[in-house]
Amino acid sequence: MRAIALAGLLALAPLTISEPAYAQDSSAAAVSGRFTAPEAAAFGKALEKDLAARGARVALVWRSGRPRKAMPAGLAYTHGALWIYREVAAADGRGLKGYAVYNLYHGDGKARPRTVSSLVQDWPTDFMLGSVEDDVAVIVPTPEMQRRLLGLVDSPTYAALHVPSYSLIDSPFDRRHQNCNTFMLDVIAAAAWETGEPAQIALNLKAWFRPSVIKAGPLQRLFGPMIDARLATDDQSGPIVTASYESIAAFMRDNRLSSETYSFRRP
Repeated sequence: MRAIALAGLLALAPLTISEPAYAQDSSAAAVSGRFTAPEAAAFGKALEKDLAARGARVALVWRSGRPRKAMPAGLAYTHGALWIYREVAAADGRGLKGYAVYNLYHGDGKARPRTVSSLVQDWPTDFMLGSVEDDVAVIVPTPEMQRRLLGLVDSPTYAALHVPSYSLIDSPFDRRHQNCNTFMLDVIAAAAWETGEPAQIALNLKAWFRPSVIKAGPLQRLFGPMIDARLATDDQSGPIVTASYESIAAFMRDNRLSSETYSFRRP
């Protein structure tokens, strides 16, 4: 019954130093040029209807802002965000039902440095405008995890988990920096273990989370931050590790935190 109700409402309504491939599009101004605004809106609406048909009030969605051939081996997506079905305020003040998108974005280098991030709520069309591929990845959490995530996003803990210092290849086990995927992992972990304590979250992730490994040679690690300040690696020791769609999907599946994981193609 919940899926029917949601669907009915929606019916109305390789890593280099000079050009890092990973998480390149995690900016509020990210527009790939791959889709026109109407195409992005149609793509977003199609995914909204798909999520509504599944009864998903909360979903984790990833896009790729870089061509797949430019991505590091084993990684297919760059930017992830929470999609939450709720009542949102229209420009004319009306309350409408739909999916709001909750992101961590780095600065555009003008209004805010590219090494500083903020939490931004935007919309499915904005999300799809940043994609260069015809598909997105989706994780639907279990009903209990959806309940916890919704409560967390609406609580002070959500903002408290944010670390403004931005790194493209942030370690999920160190809170000196953060990117969109490590932030989302912290939110998932906080909901799963029902704690807002960063130290406890880091300790739990160290024990249970298997990160993605990003291959980078010694020269890249040494000179990367000098060329692109977002390539900070001072939080890394040993192999460079971070969170990605692939590693988050595996973590949620292995710990029974997700109901479905799938790829959604643009109609």
